[in-house]
Amino acid sequence: MNELDAAGEHRLGVVAVFVENRLDTAPRVNEILSEYGRILVGRMGIPYRERNLSVIAVIVDGSNDDIGAMTGRLGALPGVSVKAALRKKGEEGIEGSRDQVEAKTR
Repeated sequence: MNELDAAGEHRLGVVAVFVENRLDTAPRVNEILSEYGRILVGRMGIPYRERNLSVIAVIVDGSNDDIGAMTGRLGALPGVSVKAALRKKGEEGIEGSRDQVEAKTR
């Protein structure tokens, strides 16, 4: 079982990882994902060769701290961008990024 965050909550969600120049960047992306294997439920990677881009969808279940640390490290890599959509266990609806929340309220 994953450790709980300070508020005693787990988050369940999907993290989208967009990787440019896959051959140069993928080894480091995979290394970081492996380090956080304890919070990964599953992943699916799709190479989009026409755009020299790969998209990885990662299902996560962990604390805010763990998910934030993982997405922060991934997003700091050159050519990598990350978006996360998270929810609390047992809660209806999805808690997304600030951009997603602002778009819903417009």
